[in-house]
Amino acid sequence: QVQLVESGGGLVQAGGSLRLSCAASRRTLSTYAMGWFRQAPGKEREFAAAIASSDITVYADSVKGRFTISRDNAKNTVYLQMNSLKPEDTAIYFCAAGQSVLTITSTNPAYWGQGTQVTVSS
Repeated sequence: QVQLVESGGGLVQAGGSLRLSCAASRRTLSTYAMGWFRQAPGKEREFAAAIASSDITVYADSVKGRFTISRDNAKNTVYLQMNSLKPEDTAIYFCAAGQSVLTITSTNPAYWGQGTQVTVSS
């Protein structure tokens, strides 16, 4: 079992930046693919970014060039650096862990965090 706890959300103005963190309970986090999803009010949860155990990264078109996913296996933590934020980025952001990047991008990870709210004001 892997427990994931997100932090770093908050309120920011358009054009600003935030860095989300996802701390995992398990020391073998390095063997998992990790990802970030988001869910805006009234919308379905959508994939945002993923990072493989090999550090290969994948991004949704909507965040490519603005968001960066990274991992620190020594700290069992995954990050999402979000720059040039837009009001449409407002959502609850969820961290996820899976056996492969494919399980992340297909929205079928093994573990989910509880989410952290990100609000971007115009």
